[in-house]
Amino acid sequence: MERIEQLRKFLQESPNDSFLKHALALEHVKLGDDETARQLFEELLAANPGYVGSYYHLGKLFERMDDSEAAVAWYEKGMQVAKEKGEQHAYGELRGALEELTF
Repeated sequence: MERIEQLRKFLQESPNDSFLKHALALEHVKLGDDETARQLFEELLAANPGYVGSYYHLGKLFERMDDSEAAVAWYEKGMQVAKEKGEQHAYGELRGALEELTF
C-alpha cells in the first residue's frame, strides 16, 4: 500500500502524468483490485490514447475478469494505435495476446 500512496501523491502533483497513472493501475492489478485498475487504465487511455502499453495490460485485465469481448476490443484498438505510431514491438505483443485469446 505504501507504493500506492506514493504514486497517488505524485499524481496529485502531476495529474496528467500517464506513466504514474499506468504504474498506479499496475499496482492495483497486483492487489487484485481489478475495478480500480480498469478505471485507471480507461482514464489514462481516454486522456492519452497514444500510451500504447496500457492497451495490453487492460486487455489482460479484462481476460482475468472473464470478459473476452472487451479484451479483444482493447487489443484491437491497441494494435491500431501501435500501427499508427510505428511501434512494431507493441503491435506484436498485442497481436500475440489477441491470437492467444481467440485461437
